Amino acid sequence: MNKITIVGAGRVGESTAQFIAAKNLCREIVLLDIDEGAAKGAALDIQEVSPIFEYDTRILGSVDHALMEDSEIIIITAGLPRKPGMSRSDVLASNIPIVDGIIDGVMKYAPDAILLFVTNPVDVITYHAFLKTGWPRNRVFGQAGVLDSSRMASFIAMETGFSSMDINTMVLGGHGDTMVPMLRYCTIAGIPVEKFISKDRMDAIIERTRNGGAEILALRQNSSAYDAPAASVVEMVDAIVHNRNRILPTVCLLEGEYGHDDIAIGVPAMLGQNGVVDIIELDMNKIEQAMFDHSVSLVRKDLALLKAL
Repeated sequence: MNKITIVGAGRVGESTAQFIAAKNLCREIVLLDIDEGAAKGAALDIQEVSPIFEYDTRILGSVDHALMEDSEIIIITAGLPRKPGMSRSDVLASNIPIVDGIIDGVMKYAPDAILLFVTNPVDVITYHAFLKTGWPRNRVFGQAGVLDSSRMASFIAMETGFSSMDINTMVLGGHGDTMVPMLRYCTIAGIPVEKFISKDRMDAIIERTRNGGAEILALRQNSSAYDAPAASVVEMVDAIVHNRNRILPTVCLLEGEYGHDDIAIGVPAMLGQNGVVDIIELDMNKIEQAMFDHSVSLVRKDLALLKAL
């Protein structure tokens, strides 16, 4: 890929730029922020790593949205972060105006790009961007489930002692607090996870996963998670850049899938060079469907708040 733009030079944006450069996923990265010094400083810092990590990616930092021009993917991480005790929904009113300004720039300078959202609350922000742009749903989606699945897999590895590389998890629904763990699809080297972990311990792992971001925020106090979210974004970008057709949990706009429409929420999606190639519908049992429906209802409450803004 030739050019990727990341909007937001905070910790998530900077880590995302670093990981994309290190994996040689594009020739040029533009890092945009309202703070020009932050954007240029982060870009220069990442550029100076290139001889050590062996990449030739050019990294530019700026406040100028015109530099988005010809970007094939635009990753939006900008927005006010959560503080200890805040939910993701608490930042909705603050982040919508920020995202609106960014989308205006995207539509002006990169109308053919793929939009990947990280800004919280990501389900609502993704839905809002879909309406604002009028673009097809394959080009407007968000990251959440990859992060939640990665957290769960990490906690399972910590619990069992097995290699995290052999652990596959699937988390759907809203991000974090409203996630839907699909335990029937969680395996260790293809073996159902229930073979190795008791229900009580698995319930504790699920609860820790739900609160994974809050746990890090409580520990750091002055910063929410950034390395794991950035790595999750880059896994999705890698699937798009290399047209891998990978199935990854993705915040997508539903059009009847899983019994819902007119909402963006996490579901398994095939990601390739055009973004969302397909949405994969899993057979849910009654318990799983009830959990998913509950997650949808909570996202819809945030959508009602969005309409009131």
